[in-house]
Amino acid sequence: MDINYELYKVFYYVAISLSFSDASKQLFISQSAVSQSIKVLEKKLGITLFIRSTKRVQLTPEGETLLRHIEPAMNLIKRGEAQLMEASNLGGGQLRIGASDTICRYYLVPFLNKFHKTYPNVHIKVTNQTSTKCVDLLEMGQVDLIVTNYPNSRLSHGDHIRTIHSFKDCFIASSRHYKELMGKKLHLKDLLEYPIMMLDRKSTTSEFLHHLFQQHQLDLVPEIELGSNDLLIDLARIGLGIAFVPDYCIPDDGELFPLDIQEELPGRTLVIAHNPQLPLTKAAKEFLNIL
Repeated sequence: MDINYELYKVFYYVAISLSFSDASKQLFISQSAVSQSIKVLEKKLGITLFIRSTKRVQLTPEGETLLRHIEPAMNLIKRGEAQLMEASNLGGGQLRIGASDTICRYYLVPFLNKFHKTYPNVHIKVTNQTSTKCVDLLEMGQVDLIVTNYPNSRLSHGDHIRTIHSFKDCFIASSRHYKELMGKKLHLKDLLEYPIMMLDRKSTTSEFLHHLFQQHQLDLVPEIELGSNDLLIDLARIGLGIAFVPDYCIPDDGELFPLDIQEELPGRTLVIAHNPQLPLTKAAKEFLNIL
């Protein structure tokens, strides 16, 4: 189809804002021009893209399908513009990273600090998502790099993945509330007698732990599932249960202790990955070198 790119651009801004007026402000054109562009696009495609009402605008199923294709294209164009604007000495540009809250706080901060001091004019944008959702950000072209737990069921093998850190996961408990477990050898099945607290099902950590219990023919039913390791640590500290967290984020304050588990818990790694279908920006390459 011979359809003007500007029509797709107008569609994109209406689709992400679900507002003709907001789209007109972002595009610096009149609201009537936005409405007319959508009508022309719908006529050329022979489908209805939006359901219009007095209160709101909603995408039709066909509109949602089109957005899934247009959004990566728009992000790719923005990425290309950003790369062209980068000076040869990184006097500008942008570094876009996707990572979980835990990885950002307990691992990435010193590296981001070093990069910022070296290249103060590069804008750093960090998007916090679970490790699995970070892969979606990478595939959509919304970030240049992701730092994620590995194994990750959403991440394929290849040269675009580099290991940057190895770690172990631990079961931790309050030394005040679970004193009887200190120094005691426990089997995984013994843990089922206690309230287990862990990250929610959308996380790679949850996948990892459920798989570990299944390997030993055990059915894990956690008492509490949360989206933050920091919250798990806080709840473990007040004795609400036994938390499962990475060893690199356990505070060394004496209030919590790691349980001694008979079964060997496999180690995991942190990896940094980029989209092999897209060229790395100069900023992304420099950040990789720092890591």
